[in-house]
Amino acid sequence: MHLTRTDPDANLYRYYRLEIVKGLFGDWGLVREWGRIGSSGRVRTDWFGSERDAKDARFALHMNKAKRGYD
Repeated sequence: MHLTRTDPDANLYRYYRLEIVKGLFGDWGLVREWGRIGSSGRVRTDWFGSERDAKDARFALHMNKAKRGYD
């Protein structure tokens, strides 16, 4: 899932990427990458015991970002 937020008047060009990945030991990771469009940004992975937990966390983050103006 790739979200963006732009506001040329405020020189605001941001992105937020969410991806669910399966770990080597049966766990599930939610990989988040964010930063300015055109840059490499920052990356963080949060690990969960089940795919459902990872999807729930992704949904919560998506809703939070939507409230802040990300499309």
